[in-house]
This record gives sequence, C-alpha cells and structure tokens, in this order.
Amino acid sequence: MSVSDKIYLSLCTFLSVIIVVGNLIYQKFVALPLLSFHTFELSAGAVLYPLTFLITDLITEFYGKEKANFCVKLGMAMNILVGFVILFIDHLQATSWSRVDNTTFHQVFGLFGVGFIGSVLAFYMAQRVDIIIYSWLRRITHQRFLWLRSNGSTAISLLIDTTMVVSFLVFFKALPADRLGTLILNSYSYKLFFTLLSTPLFYLSVSTLKQWMKADMTG
Repeated sequence: MSVSDKIYLSLCTFLSVIIVVGNLIYQKFVALPLLSFHTFELSAGAVLYPLTFLITDLITEFYGKEKANFCVKLGMAMNILVGFVILFIDHLQATSWSRVDNTTFHQVFGLFGVGFIGSVLAFYMAQRVDIIIYSWLRRITHQRFLWLRSNGSTAISLLIDTTMVVSFLVFFKALPADRLGTLILNSYSYKLFFTLLSTPLFYLSVSTLKQWMKADMTG
C-alpha cells in the first residue's frame, strides 16, 4: 500500500470516528469560555466537529471530489451501523447486577436515534456542499488562496449543518424550542471560530502531506 493510500484511509477513518463519537456525546451541553468576553454554549458533539470539514477539504485537495464523497458516504454508513447497534442494545434487558440499568442507558442513548437521523441528514448535505464549493473555488482561483477555499466552503457548509441539525432536534423535542436561536448562534459561532483558528493547521497539513507523497514517489 502506498503512502498516498495510507493517508487517504487514515483521513476517512478519522472522519468516521469524529462523526460517530459526536453523535454519542451530543446530549451533553458544555460551556467553553474561549474568549474573555464570550462563553460558547454548545453540544459536546460539536466541539471537534469542524475538523470533519478540514478533513474533507484535505481529501478534496489531494484526491478529488469523487474520493471525498466516498469518505462522506463511509462516515454515514458507520453512523448508521452504530445507530442500529445502540438501538438493539437499548432494547435488551439489563441484568440485576449491571451498574448501568435500563433507565440509565436509555436516558443517555435513548435519543441517539433522533440525533442520528438529524446528524446524518445535516452531515451529508453540508459535506456535499462543502466539497462542491471547495472544488469550485479551487478551480476559479487556479489553485491559489488555500485559505479562501477552505474557510469559505466551510463557513457556508457549517451554517447549513448547524441550522439543520439543531432545528431537527428541536422539532422532535430532543432540545427545548426556546433555545433554538441561541443554540444555532452559539454552535455556529464556535464552529466558525474554530475553523478560522485551525487555518494554520490546514496549511501545515497540506504542506506535510505534499512532502510525504513527494518522498514516497521519489523513494
């Protein structure tokens, strides 16, 4: 297996892991005082979620739209698989000596189905938009302005994703309706802030991957 193939496999795996873990922990909401004048209140599942767009942007940059879309579909498939496993386990009866009884397990994972459906729909739509916009910006800028195609595509896609998933959860009463606007604003603001701060990481990742692939071709 070439270095390029290993990198592609690793990026797809990392993408799937972030998506699945995010759905498992989304019911906990956290406060992140990242700025002295503002504290972000958002789902724990959203803390690392912006990295998924960085990953798909990297895949699009080096492997193209087709392989990026395959990774998105793979992430969806892993999400669906985990969703059905949790649904199955939730319907099994706990033993009398189990430290986690039926009620506790259901309270933690019982709403995973709602979160799973909303997340899958939002993830798929937003990632497809991100890949399309990234590829378009890459083409019209003649592969210049790396920061523009990364941040521009992600900013639009994150707004679509955040609005869809929060609205979906509110509609199915997994989240309080009176927090709809606040949750969308806080979640999107954090994700955009995270994305802008991770711009150097994206540049570093692109530079590193180019060096690894070049070394593999000349080695």
